[in-house]
Amino acid sequence: MSDEGTQKAAILLLALGEDEAAEVMKFLGPREVQKIGAAMSAMKAVQSEELESVLEDFRSKTEQNTSIGLDSDEYIRSVMTKALGDDKASSLLNRILGQRDASGIESLKWMDAQSVADLIRNEHPQIIATILVHLERYHACETLGHFTERLRNDVVLRIATLDGVQPAALRELNEVLTKLLTGNESLKKKPMGGVRAAAEILNFLSGENEASVMSNLKNYDGDMAQKIMDEMFVFDNINDIDDRGIQVMLREVQSESLIVALKGASQELREKIFKNMSQRAAEMMREDLESKGPVRLSEVEAQQKEILQVVRRLADEGQIMLGAKGDDAYV
Repeated sequence: MSDEGTQKAAILLLALGEDEAAEVMKFLGPREVQKIGAAMSAMKAVQSEELESVLEDFRSKTEQNTSIGLDSDEYIRSVMTKALGDDKASSLLNRILGQRDASGIESLKWMDAQSVADLIRNEHPQIIATILVHLERYHACETLGHFTERLRNDVVLRIATLDGVQPAALRELNEVLTKLLTGNESLKKKPMGGVRAAAEILNFLSGENEASVMSNLKNYDGDMAQKIMDEMFVFDNINDIDDRGIQVMLREVQSESLIVALKGASQELREKIFKNMSQRAAEMMREDLESKGPVRLSEVEAQQKEILQVVRRLADEGQIMLGAKGDDAYV
């Protein structure tokens, strides 16, 4: 969701009122609730013209669909309270959350990354790894960012070598965090962790932290490190997305962010981006790139990471398909 989209969503939900906003938020994921809640909290007076524009935009888009198509049932208690304050959020949260059980690892999903890190940093690294694979990938990454470099490297290594979590192990873990599973001896080992999970989390790390973790992984097991690198979706992999997918992505990305990101992109990728713009937009983008002065590598990498997060979200929503090595593809 772009910054503009977040602002529009916040205006729309404020206009709907508590009951209707609560019903909508039931279907939003943790990250969307966090961003929209923060935007709602920071919002000042909204001009009538802006409200009318948002409502008209919403009407024109929704009348083309039979369903908004949201199916996630996750939403965040702590972030909404942090964004709106106890008084403002309490009645809204009661309608959203109801009597939902938020114990054990599940409760960590409602907490900000700093709080999660503070809670689990002194646990054994294997326990930390087990917890993080249960969180959303971006949430796990943000939590890793609050660890020391040594602990972060150790935990990612353990995530990469984790091949599953036994229900009995989860029950023991929840004696520390309270309960996640009530216990079913017939449950099979859950397929969590592994090379793909480590790669997905590393995709969100900053360039410096990513380099440190990868160096540690290579020292431990060069073949495994290569497999993780093969699974990671890097900026130049956008070149493997079809033209329709590129066009969808461009509608979600700010021009200034794209200009900075393309400073570090291959010429092949630049041309693919240009060909999926209007001729006038492509010409302006070329001119902006040429006139843009030197940009710090860290800034380029940061903007590329932001765009990759947009790409992964669109892939998760099924709006675009990411090309994979070999004959298969994944979304």
